[in-house]
Amino acid sequence: MTDHEHDLSELTHPPHHRAEIVFAVVSFLIAVALALSWSTETQWIDGQAWSRQPGLWPLIAVIGMLVFGAGELAACLIRNLRNGGGDVVAEVKLWARAGEYVLWFLVYVLATPWIGYLPATMIFMTLLAWRLGYRGRALALAPLVAIAIVVVFKAFLAVRIPGGAVYDIFPQALRNFLVVYL
Repeated sequence: MTDHEHDLSELTHPPHHRAEIVFAVVSFLIAVALALSWSTETQWIDGQAWSRQPGLWPLIAVIGMLVFGAGELAACLIRNLRNGGGDVVAEVKLWARAGEYVLWFLVYVLATPWIGYLPATMIFMTLLAWRLGYRGRALALAPLVAIAIVVVFKAFLAVRIPGGAVYDIFPQALRNFLVVYL
């Protein structure tokens, strides 16, 4: 088998991961929950054409999720019965590791109104660079990149981000400058 044929077979028959069943079950259960709540979350207006009903596209989407979710669930069950193997818990732990970066982002978003956009961006950019294993020059450049990001967003793109509560300790003229530009 040539390298080209091998690449194509991975597209048509992706490698099996036993933990795909977790994703299939969760996505199918979400589809079931959406189907059960469809009638309370959408409307079907009497006398209006079916194509103009506000609940039509949500209904089509939920039916699609149910059909394709059931198909994925069945395919995963069949693949698991045929291929076996794999450590489901280890793979789910690998997936959960991505949640760490969601927490980083949430803390950043919660910190910004208190300490300000510039300090929050500098602190979190540096901490994330350190967390990702950067040391030396790359770690030293992280706060400078953060400053560049803040200048681009605030000064050039004119993105309005409320000033941090800490800015209130500065004199009014300096506070206004910080709120507008940093």
